[in-house]
Amino acid sequence: MCVFNSYILCGFKIPCIDNNFCLNFYGLGRGGKPESADEDESWHPEPKVAKRLSVKSTEKNTASKGPSKEPKPKKEPKPKADRKPRVTKTAKAFKAKETEPSCLKTATGPSDVQNESEESQTSVIVKQEVCQKLESVNERLSFALPSVTFNDAGSGSSEAPTSSQVLLKVKKEEPEDDFTFDEPVHKKQKTSSAPQGRRVKLPKSASVFGEDLHMNWDPIQMLAEKTGVDPWVCANIANLFREENTIPFMVRYRKDLVNHMDADGLREVQQALQELCSLAKKCQSTMLTLKKEGVLTTELEELFKNCKTMDELDHVVSHTPYKKSSKLSKARRAKELGLEPPALALLQRPQTLNLQPLVQPDIEGLATLDDVTTGIVHILADMIAKDKETLTYVLTLCDNSVVKLQSSVSKTAQKEKPGPQQGRPNDINNFKLYFDFTCNIQRIQHHQILAINRGENLKILTVKVIIPDCVGTDFCRWCINVRWRPRGFAQPEMMNILGNAVKDSYKRLILPLLCRRFRSQLTSNAEKESVAIFVQNLRQRLLTCPVRGRTILAVDPGFRHGCKLAVLSPTGKILHTDVVYLHGTGQNREADKLRHLLMLHGCETVVIGNGTACRQTEAYFDNLIKRRFFQPLDVSYCITDEAGASIYSVSPEAVKEMPDLDPNLRSAVSIGRRVQDPLAELVKIDPKHIGIGTYQHDVSQTLLRAALDGVVQECVSFVGVDVNVCSETLMRHVAGLNAGRAHNIIEWREKNGPFLNREQLKQVKGLGPKSFQQCAGFIRINTETVQSATSEAKAHNKPVTNKGKGKIIGTELNPLDQTCIHPESYSTAMRFLSLFGGHVDQLGQCQLKDRVEAHVKSHGLEALAQTLDATCETLQLIIDGLTQPPGFDIRQDFNQADFKRQIISMSDLHVGLVLTGRVSNMALFGAFVDIGMERSGLIPKRFITPDKLPSDQRNHSLALGPGERVEVRVVDLDLQRKRITLDLVRVIR
Repeated sequence: MCVFNSYILCGFKIPCIDNNFCLNFYGLGRGGKPESADEDESWHPEPKVAKRLSVKSTEKNTASKGPSKEPKPKKEPKPKADRKPRVTKTAKAFKAKETEPSCLKTATGPSDVQNESEESQTSVIVKQEVCQKLESVNERLSFALPSVTFNDAGSGSSEAPTSSQVLLKVKKEEPEDDFTFDEPVHKKQKTSSAPQGRRVKLPKSASVFGEDLHMNWDPIQMLAEKTGVDPWVCANIANLFREENTIPFMVRYRKDLVNHMDADGLREVQQALQELCSLAKKCQSTMLTLKKEGVLTTELEELFKNCKTMDELDHVVSHTPYKKSSKLSKARRAKELGLEPPALALLQRPQTLNLQPLVQPDIEGLATLDDVTTGIVHILADMIAKDKETLTYVLTLCDNSVVKLQSSVSKTAQKEKPGPQQGRPNDINNFKLYFDFTCNIQRIQHHQILAINRGENLKILTVKVIIPDCVGTDFCRWCINVRWRPRGFAQPEMMNILGNAVKDSYKRLILPLLCRRFRSQLTSNAEKESVAIFVQNLRQRLLTCPVRGRTILAVDPGFRHGCKLAVLSPTGKILHTDVVYLHGTGQNREADKLRHLLMLHGCETVVIGNGTACRQTEAYFDNLIKRRFFQPLDVSYCITDEAGASIYSVSPEAVKEMPDLDPNLRSAVSIGRRVQDPLAELVKIDPKHIGIGTYQHDVSQTLLRAALDGVVQECVSFVGVDVNVCSETLMRHVAGLNAGRAHNIIEWREKNGPFLNREQLKQVKGLGPKSFQQCAGFIRINTETVQSATSEAKAHNKPVTNKGKGKIIGTELNPLDQTCIHPESYSTAMRFLSLFGGHVDQLGQCQLKDRVEAHVKSHGLEALAQTLDATCETLQLIIDGLTQPPGFDIRQDFNQADFKRQIISMSDLHVGLVLTGRVSNMALFGAFVDIGMERSGLIPKRFITPDKLPSDQRNHSLALGPGERVEVRVVDLDLQRKRITLDLVRVIR
């Protein structure tokens, strides 16, 4: 056995994995005499091994899963169970074992031979374990870096690889399905049940990126790996986005190309594609900058083109010696003193290195031998910290260890005295849960991350990432024995320098880098989940079923300034506005005024905002209803969210729409219209002010804005707009339109009268063929609104001439213009009707619906699609458009506001009571449910289990959304803090 089987280095106990290395380390080769430089050269791998490790060959060998191409004698295949781990190329790294000088073979007796055999077996086992670890490391590598080149003073360059570089050439194994810290890939789209659609030829990177940007990887394959979507679907989506198609258009009219993906899935692919484009552009700009400076080499250009993530690009930039910085690092100062050649010599030819001649007493940094040693340590530490293989290995160690996030109260918060100073004590109390908080980063919840980040920004919390000490121990052992092992004999003092460099690199450079990386990844994942919550909540809020055909009394409650009233007609027209004081003296007089207004306008529906004095106003109306004060009217009321109403009341849109009203009365009008048509009213307000989600100010505002704007466009487009009555604000959110085009459409309508068909949209200024294609299917032309508007404007009976295109667009009404059928499919729809003698005038009638269903049942959808030369998806959309009743609204399947006639109080509740409520908001930690009280109850996330959800919601990460009716059970009451904990019983459909 090796008597030097372990030694203490830099505070870590480093076990030796190679007996010969120990003999060289302590100079005991050949009877304890140090070996000469010439004899040591025989230990190095042959130069041809280094030649094979160029960039291109490394990529090729890494991608290949076959054995080495070197000729070997054929052997009989062994059973799979008897095979040993493949170390073919690893053995090459240790080829010196075959050509070792005889001076290292010191075994002379049987006991020595036995000990040497035991040592070699132990060494092989340890090396195989290292190989297996490095195989997992190799799986994490996105691209291969060339071997590190060390330049010795006056001796040119050497590209011979270290042992660890050769170890990385071991055959890859498929990674097991295990938890990874990075965000998991989205579930792959199923293609077995859905039609495969039309495939396209995979485009080149330049065509996908839309510019002359060339990378060494296939963008379509990269997109498929990042999103989990089939490559052919990714190719179709990339082409559709390159042709400026919108997501709503793709979801509805290009289902065959996107394989029936929904809007959220397409948005994820779009985001991933944008990230790849940004990466390619940044690589290109960086290479151009380096090329102008004349420092761009072929090897460096290949490194840039191999980058697949921003982290890899940042690593390549930091790895280059051309990165500019205002403040010199310790390593750069040492390099300017000329200490880089001896630092590289310590790794390449340590037996020839002598540091004493480098001492120059007159120069700062070289005055003593300790100064020279410190400079070399800084250079080596910088090299270790910037080495991609080293960083990958330490990340693997962290993934296999328990890394924790720890938060505690900051010293600044502890020094603050209790008192009502700027609301600070209240903020401190909000973070009591995190004053002594520790959690594994793999198990910490997203809302906890955002809460901790907020507390840290407020200087209330101090946050640390705790990486176990075993990571540093294993890392130091691996660096000394594998990756940064000197290539020749090294004196103990040289090994001490290397050990100090490893320790300094880990503690000063790598450890902070790991902490920043973990915090960044945790925050990024939490932000994405929070944005997903926002998206779901906003979609549910916008698609709330409108309350049509009712005259509404809207109430914006208040104490001092009174309750603002607005009576709205069924179409949203303002009939009356007033202010009443319901919570002071003269309540009877105000009650008579309310009864007069309701009787005058025949109003039986009251809508109360959920702001200040909401519950007191609710109790006031509840008392009047119980006394049958409004008879013979059957009055009911509902509570609606008024978030953003006050902001909208002073906006330019509100001033333009209601110039003569006081801003407080505009708020009441907005509250009432939110019930009559939630979509049309809520699009006027910034989505961030609608009161959905949590931590909206703690996430990336760019990401949040893009996601919310996309959801608004999706909802408006899928619901559809009547071009002759909708507002300009609503029009600008239709797919394919923007503020300018929407303004031009409204201007054309005011100048020329109502649109009679979709073809007239082509006459609008700025609405080209592409914009028309994207928006036409989502714009409706209702026959009733056209007739009512035409009776007032008779000046447009003649056809309008499209002067620019030489075409005459008629003024005939087309019944298909009020359906979801796209104009590009009108001819197919007419041919389909002719198959069974149908007519477009029968749209939505039961007679036509029965004939369509019978014809499809007898002939089959696929056969009919082939006959009409159309896809099954297009034909199904035509069938839906022909059979849906006029004025069909997809929101009719969603829940609308709950109207009630009584309230409950906290005293009415008890543990075990089952109630019915409606989800008011969804957060990362649970769902808030309105059960008719002042405070909403909370269903913690642990109670929202798949078995309590409908079958179509069990696979969704966000199971509940605002507006859903639920049956809940009271499990806990906190009367002091007025908190109600609920358990989900079921979702009411």
